[in-house]
Amino acid sequence: MKFYQTLFFLLVVRPITAIVLGLNIRNQERLPMRGPAIIAANHNSHLDTLTLMSLWPLTRVHQVRPIAAADYFLKNAKLAWFSLNVMNIIPIDRERKDRTVDPLAAPLAALERDEILLLFPEGSRGEPETLSEFKTGVARLLERCHDVPIIPVFMHGLGKALPRGDFLLVPFFADVVIGEPIYWQGTVRDTMQAYERAMQALAAQVDRPVWE
Repeated sequence: MKFYQTLFFLLVVRPITAIVLGLNIRNQERLPMRGPAIIAANHNSHLDTLTLMSLWPLTRVHQVRPIAAADYFLKNAKLAWFSLNVMNIIPIDRERKDRTVDPLAAPLAALERDEILLLFPEGSRGEPETLSEFKTGVARLLERCHDVPIIPVFMHGLGKALPRGDFLLVPFFADVVIGEPIYWQGTVRDTMQAYERAMQALAAQVDRPVWE
């Protein structure tokens, strides 16, 4: 699995992020090289996960575990193989068909193994370059592991390079702004409010083109 992942990121993802996207990364020193940690970013494009994972050295990418919807990424054999063996996802049942299964069990186990979770609190991809309402799952994870930090990340431009529903990649400058870590704030509500404030502050740091 690690071999296929390394090869894919070396030969496919790195050239795309370096040449096609012209990626501008701010505060990269805030990116944790070891877990446990949770990267919580906005979500506008299929490029989001690949772009974020490309920020780590190839020797560390296998420790980054994207949280992904099982009903989408495991819907056929080929996509399931790629998602599990190359992207190394942790599949989550969004519909919770089996109510006896704890949906946070697998992510919490990954954190106990000192891995880095990658998730998108908006859930599914939203409108390009627009923040949607955040779901509380990231705060509920922290409710059960108070010492684990959330690293807020705001991305801009990827929704233009590959918008939802499109399959043609368009060259477009993209920004990734990494925030300070956020810890458990005592309640789910207060933790989410701290995250939302951080994301708004990161979004304000991006120089948006005049045509947006």
